[in-house]
Amino acid sequence: MRFCTLKLVAVLASSLLISVAALAQGKPNVVILATGGTIAGAGADAASSATYQAAKVPVDKLIAGIPDLKNVAEVRGEQVFQIASESFTNEHLLRLAKRVSALSKQADVDGIVVTHGTDTLEETAYFLSLTVHTDKPIVVVGSMRPGTAMSADGLLNLYNGVVVAGAKDARGKGAMVVMNDQIDTARDVVKAINIKTEAFKSAWGPLGLVVEGKNYWFRAPVKRHTNGSEFDIDTINSLPSVEIAYGSGNANDTAYKAFAAAGAKAIIHVGTGNGSVAGQVVASLQEIRKSGVHIIRSSRVMNQGGFVLRNAEQPDDKYDWVVAHDLNPQKARILAMLALTKTNDTKELQRIFWEY
Repeated sequence: MRFCTLKLVAVLASSLLISVAALAQGKPNVVILATGGTIAGAGADAASSATYQAAKVPVDKLIAGIPDLKNVAEVRGEQVFQIASESFTNEHLLRLAKRVSALSKQADVDGIVVTHGTDTLEETAYFLSLTVHTDKPIVVVGSMRPGTAMSADGLLNLYNGVVVAGAKDARGKGAMVVMNDQIDTARDVVKAINIKTEAFKSAWGPLGLVVEGKNYWFRAPVKRHTNGSEFDIDTINSLPSVEIAYGSGNANDTAYKAFAAAGAKAIIHVGTGNGSVAGQVVASLQEIRKSGVHIIRSSRVMNQGGFVLRNAEQPDDKYDWVVAHDLNPQKARILAMLALTKTNDTKELQRIFWEY
């Protein structure tokens, strides 16, 4: 017991010393939460930029690899997960968001950086933006190439992420993604290509840039987020099942029926163009909706260019369907899960999609 008490005192003293040092030097305190991904990956050699093993390098080594971090912030790291992001589950989202929320309430934390695999990075960032009530910067970073590659981008992305997370001018902007010198709002950003370092794009443009450790801002997000959100991770302990079914030429209703039978509370329909639904599928979706499962029309148009208009292509009012606005299918799933923790009313669900 005495050993445990001494250890606790030592940890608290260490945290206090870091805070005092940061205050004395005018540097912010930034916590890095590591979850794995390519930024923690390793390849067989320096030429392997696309072939590698993700989630290998622990957070302390990531931090140690960027000595210049000490010039912009007092940084400490936590290894929350060590996985490739395609394996992220709803349980991972909940656990990560609760940790971010807890840290955001600490007086000795000025900003939080999450390192993440790029495959589902945009989904996690959007979830954090919708559920963590804080005005402190939440920054999600990743990399397209492992640290062992000669063209590695992870260290600069992490450095820039810490810069943004510790900056007073980044407060109140919700969760952000910092990649390839760009600052994007979590809501808008998408992974648009999988082999280039400029993989992440926003249809409505970036919020700003990070250049040599300085932020340059061009716009601010207007959709509801963080402190303005009606969803609070501190009160959410589970998420309903929401599934995604992809539309194409010669589409059929097999996937929709299977998801409904398996207990989905909503199905995101990934339609062509303006969220169109093939004629041979319409009747099945009507029946699925009558059974209590919500149908949410989104678009498969890339780079978040799929702006779905209500009652265009399909009579949404008549069928009691919802449209995803300009959210891509994967982000529509995130918002639908959270919305269904609040309401099962179609009109309320549609309001939420307009506002977020």
